[in-house]
Amino acid sequence: MKIKLILTVFLSVILASNNIVAKENIKSPNNSAQRDTTIIYLNEFGLRNTKRKDCNKFINEAISTIEKGKPTKLVFTRGTYHFYPQESNKRNYFESNTTDINPRNCAFLFEEMSNVVIEGNGSNLIFHEQMQPFTFDKCQNIVLKNVNIDWEQPLIAQAQILEVQDKKIRVNINLKESPFRIDEGKILFGTSKQNVRPWSRTMEFDREGRYIVPQTGDAGCLGKGWEKYLAENIIPGMVEIHLPLTRKPAVGNYLIMRHAERLHSGIFIQGSRNIRIENVNLYHATGLGILAQFSQDLTFNGYRAIPNPNKNRYFGGGDDGIQISNCKGQITVKNCEFAGLMDDPINVHGTSVQIIEKLSDKHLKCKFMHPQSTGLNWGHPGDKISFIENSVMKSIGTGTVGLFRLLDNETFMLILKESVPEELEVGDALENLTWSPDLLVSDSHFKNCRARGLLVSTPGKVVIQNNIFESSGSAILIAGDANKWFESGAVTDVLIKNNVFTDLCNTSPYQFCEGIISIYPEIPVLNKETPQFHQNIRIENNEFNPFDYPVLFARSVNGIVFNNNKITRSTRFEPYHKRKYTFTYEACKNIDISGNTFNGDILGKNIYLKWTSTNELKSDENQNLEIKSMK
Repeated sequence: MKIKLILTVFLSVILASNNIVAKENIKSPNNSAQRDTTIIYLNEFGLRNTKRKDCNKFINEAISTIEKGKPTKLVFTRGTYHFYPQESNKRNYFESNTTDINPRNCAFLFEEMSNVVIEGNGSNLIFHEQMQPFTFDKCQNIVLKNVNIDWEQPLIAQAQILEVQDKKIRVNINLKESPFRIDEGKILFGTSKQNVRPWSRTMEFDREGRYIVPQTGDAGCLGKGWEKYLAENIIPGMVEIHLPLTRKPAVGNYLIMRHAERLHSGIFIQGSRNIRIENVNLYHATGLGILAQFSQDLTFNGYRAIPNPNKNRYFGGGDDGIQISNCKGQITVKNCEFAGLMDDPINVHGTSVQIIEKLSDKHLKCKFMHPQSTGLNWGHPGDKISFIENSVMKSIGTGTVGLFRLLDNETFMLILKESVPEELEVGDALENLTWSPDLLVSDSHFKNCRARGLLVSTPGKVVIQNNIFESSGSAILIAGDANKWFESGAVTDVLIKNNVFTDLCNTSPYQFCEGIISIYPEIPVLNKETPQFHQNIRIENNEFNPFDYPVLFARSVNGIVFNNNKITRSTRFEPYHKRKYTFTYEACKNIDISGNTFNGDILGKNIYLKWTSTNELKSDENQNLEIKSMK
């Protein structure tokens, strides 16, 4: 009897330790000291590996038990879990570079939480229709790791090309993954009248190389006027598309057929600090892959926005892979991979706003100018801002925010602590200098995506090193604008070193892609008198493999170095670019091109100076670079 009693007590203790919430000592996300951490096992809330069952309520119940501020770990049992918009959390968010539609459908919603680790254990999280998988709103010290994010029916379709004739092509579309119907000759994707969307944009990917076919890009792989096509069903999934082909795609290749609006991010980070994304595969998103705005100190390690390798997809994880908008502190991207995206893998920028009324010497009425960047909490008391004369993009002084107040989604009032410069006029722009991060991008692979590779517009310290670039447009674009896109940020300290730029770089024409590295601020009035917009850019110890002429294009830079790089000619693709110079400098000062090696029959092997004096150029004679100058 005593033995039975002892066994009963022992078993009771074991069972008690398997409660919904357990405790164990592990390291907290932001502290190496040992602390008690609450462990939440999601399967204890009913989360089961049951196909197609909506798991929103189980996740919401588990998150609701988190004690704010207490170190907590959410643990998945490895499996596949589905999420639908109907039972998701609804929140109003104004998301940068995203179409405004509220409320957003948020699955994993973390609000004002801190010290939380989300351990996916390799689980597959499958979403349906328009949704935002993860939202971190006003959070601190969060780690999301070891999860795969995908859609059962992605909001991008792909069609394999079966046959090509002069006036028609025949393709095969996976009906299960991309249900569609044909109405009056037009292909409409979706499962109901509520979510049906027409085929609107197209890319062609090479079947074997999995890259965008050269010299297509935004020019259109089917040629001008393809939108006038007429389609008909042959058998389920097989479609014949009739159109006068001004350019023929190749049999066996894949057409990526875009049809969704950019409404949600895969991972949305707002007003947060110290967020880490580790070992996350984002196979699809209905908008930007990751969007972070007005947040600081973010780390992305082992994040992959790529096509799902198990589903033979050629399109990757959404539009941009990572969009950093109006953030500060240190942004670190390392050991990441990007492929098959419908826009740029990484874009780091601020948001310029325009002055529409000067109410007093300290009181301004301003407007968000781009329709996908409205309603932002743009200013905070104490923020340092720069006043930009927008015709030459010159700063004419700085000020400090005293009060920021939204009037509506497009306009706001700004009261400054100091008087604004007298020469500041209606139509000029403001840039928030406080929300400008430092950036480190290292040991990452930028495979073939629709547009450029890495976009940088921040005055913080930028280091880009040990990466491989194979982007179909410019590998690196350093822009800046207060007139059209309103993505702000003149750079002041950029180091680009020890990277490899393969011959897949700049294979197709896109906006601003004037070289493998393109420094292209949009300055309405540009001439030899225009002050330089960017400064202090060093490009050192890299390998370039150009098949075409332009390697570096630089506009309005004071201090640009291109030293000790290796340039090797590739003959893999036919040259097409209108720019016939290896190096182009427009309105630049303090140029240094030294110690570079040129292998093979480099096209051009020359320098073009526009609004740039030859006295501003330092170049080794043994490089044998021909120089052409235009005043």
